Amino acid sequence: MRVIGIDPGTGSFDFFGMEGGKVILDTSVPVPEVAQNPKVLLDTVRRVFPLDMIVGPSGYGLPPTLIKDITERELTMMVPDDKSIPLYDGIRMVIRLMQTEGFPVYFTPGVIHLTTVPRYRKANKMDMGTADKVCCVALAIRDQTERYHIGYDKTSFILAEIGYAFNAVIGVESGKIVDGLGGTSGGPGFITVGSMDAELAVRLGKFPGVVLFSGGAKDASNKEDLSPEEMAREPKKYLASWNMMLESILKGIMAMTVSVKQPREILLSGRLSRIPEIAEALTAKLSPVAKVRRVGRKAKFAKEAAEGAYIIGEGLLGGEYQGIVNALKLKEARGTMYDYITLKGAEIEKP
Repeated sequence: MRVIGIDPGTGSFDFFGMEGGKVILDTSVPVPEVAQNPKVLLDTVRRVFPLDMIVGPSGYGLPPTLIKDITERELTMMVPDDKSIPLYDGIRMVIRLMQTEGFPVYFTPGVIHLTTVPRYRKANKMDMGTADKVCCVALAIRDQTERYHIGYDKTSFILAEIGYAFNAVIGVESGKIVDGLGGTSGGPGFITVGSMDAELAVRLGKFPGVVLFSGGAKDASNKEDLSPEEMAREPKKYLASWNMMLESILKGIMAMTVSVKQPREILLSGRLSRIPEIAEALTAKLSPVAKVRRVGRKAKFAKEAAEGAYIIGEGLLGGEYQGIVNALKLKEARGTMYDYITLKGAEIEKP
């Protein structure tokens, strides 16, 4: 079977696919290129047609859904209709184009949709980890299974997904996701504010979604063109940024040990996990808790989420990784990200 996965990131759209153990697609397309010509994404996919399945850019996620069944309501559930965020606008445009073209696209759940996460942990949460973070977990399960020759249902780890924009921390016990801190419900990322003090939110009143893409470690430096690599090379020069970034990840991982008390490993993925200084600092701080390492992968160019999306797609079709899909209980995912709000005195606009 020929399957590919797509990961829509803040810096790039990544693609990974295989057929019969052979890599058929492994590439990354920069977001500025997509902004100039969104059809470049469709052209990237077309060059490996025919395909049995594409795990598409699922945003905040849905219970497993075919693209032909997507209406404007489901699209907005996955990706907010917020013109202030170019990435969201681009993803929505690509989904509509793929739907028009009849691409065999499947959308997959975020952490909030999974029945393996206790309901009380979902209270007043929407982002416990987007669909691409669930894809990263699928890759990590395969990696740990192959490394230690254990069953999918024996895997146990805390995954820290450290991206250019957002950080997320996901807890896995017995092959199931049991808890998650998403990019907007955990600590600050390199460019993003993460969770927001409720008092600050009240005083801000209404604000555009693009605000969430500010207030992170980069802004703490007061250097507009600071890169994460430069921050990591000169941590003393950018001490506030370095401490904000490192402590955000550490606090998220330590908080997750409440839900996963004895993880076999702490696994790192995402663009910033490949910066040696960041990986080394986290390893030194976390080694008393568990072994720390980066997730193993086959892709040379595409990010972890794209390869994990391929794994989920292949498993949904009943292939080699069906056991990973079953362990994660992805087919049992249900509901919406609005189902667990218990706040009173506020109206939430639902799609």
